[in-house]
Amino acid sequence: MSAASQRADVVIVGGAAVGSSVAYFLARDPDFWGSVVVIERDPTYSTASTTLSAASVRQQFSTPVNIQMSQFAVQVLKHPDWWFPLLETAPDFGFVEGGYLFLATEAGAPTLWANHAIQKELNVDAEILSPDELAHRFPWLTTDDLAGGSLGISGEGWFDATALMQAFQQSAKASGVSYVTGEVTGILSFGGRVDAVMLADGRLIECGTLVNAAGPRAGALAKFAGVDLPVVPRKRNVYAFSCKTEVKAPLVIDPSGVYFRPDEPNYIGGFSPRNGEADPDTLDLDVDLASWEGRVWPTIAHRVPAFEAVKMRRAWAGHYEVNTIDHNAIIGPHPEIPNLLFANGFSGHGLQQAPAVGRGLAELIIHGAYRAIDLSPLGYERIAANRPLREINVV
Repeated sequence: MSAASQRADVVIVGGAAVGSSVAYFLARDPDFWGSVVVIERDPTYSTASTTLSAASVRQQFSTPVNIQMSQFAVQVLKHPDWWFPLLETAPDFGFVEGGYLFLATEAGAPTLWANHAIQKELNVDAEILSPDELAHRFPWLTTDDLAGGSLGISGEGWFDATALMQAFQQSAKASGVSYVTGEVTGILSFGGRVDAVMLADGRLIECGTLVNAAGPRAGALAKFAGVDLPVVPRKRNVYAFSCKTEVKAPLVIDPSGVYFRPDEPNYIGGFSPRNGEADPDTLDLDVDLASWEGRVWPTIAHRVPAFEAVKMRRAWAGHYEVNTIDHNAIIGPHPEIPNLLFANGFSGHGLQQAPAVGRGLAELIIHGAYRAIDLSPLGYERIAANRPLREINVV
C-alpha cells in the first residue's frame, strides 16, 4: 500500500443522511470491530438532497417495505435520546406530527382506497374521509371536485433534516468513523470484487466493502465499477410563501401532484412532474420560478381560496435521485459484485428512509442478513431481472 493510500473495512461514498446513517449503525453495533471511512465531496452539504429537501416523513405508501421503513424513522424522530446516546445533548429534530392528506378525484379514488387497505394491514394510523368529512374538518379546503381523501392521524409530519443528518454524523464520528473530503473518480476491481476507490487528488482508499450512498451521483459512481444503475438526478423546486390568513393544514397533496405544508410561520410547496411530463436528468439547481406562477400558485389557490393572496418569499431547488425503473430504492449488494452495496434511487424518500437503510445495511454487512426489516424486496436483483416493484404514492 503506497503512502498516498489507506484502507478501511467499509468505505461509504456520500456523507449526508443515508451514508452517515449506514456509518452510524455500523459503528454502533457491538459486533462490528472494523474501520469505516465516509467520503464526501462537499463537506458543507449545501447542495445535498438532505439539506434541500422538504424534510417530511409519511407512512402512506403503497409498498409495505416503504411503510415499515418510515415507521422506524418515526421512532428515531420521537426518541432521539435513545437512538443517539453518545451526544451530550439529545438532538431536537423539531418533529411536527402534522400528518399527510392525500386528495383524490373520482379517477384517483380506487388507487387511494387500495393503498389505504395495504396501509391498514401494517397498522398505519390513517383515515379515509368523504368530501363532506373533508369540508367539515378542513373548512378552508375546496372539495367540490374531490371524491375523498386519506389523512394520516399520527406518525407523519415534518422535521429538521439537517439536525437528523448531523446527529448521524456526530454520533458516527464519536464512534470512530473517519470522514474524508474528496471526489471519487474511479473504482478498482479484481475477481468480481471492489478493491479500492480513487480520489481526484490521487489518493487511493482500499476497502473490504464499498457502499454507494452518492445520492444524485450514484449512477455515475456505479459506472466506475462497470455497473448499470438506473438512478438519475432530477431537479425539484420548493417555494416558500406567506399568507395573511392562517391555514391550519397538514401536508396536502392535491390530485394534480402539487403539494403544500406549513413551515411556521409560512408555508412551502412544490410538485413532481407526472407521467409524460418533461423531467430531464440534470445536476443543475437553478430555480424554476415560472412553475410557481404557472402551476403551483394557481393549484393551491384553487384548493385553498385563502391562498389566492399569498406572497412567495424565497425558492430553492434540490435533487431527487430517481430510480427510473419503479421509483423505489435500490438497497443491498450487486449480485455479481457482492462487496458493492447500494443505497440509492429513493426517488424523494431518502431522508425519511435513511434510518432504516442505515440499520439494514449495517445488519447485512455485520451479520450477513437483514434482521429488523427485510429490505430484500428492494434489492438490485429486481433491476437485473426487470421486475419492477412500483411505488404508486410518489410525491
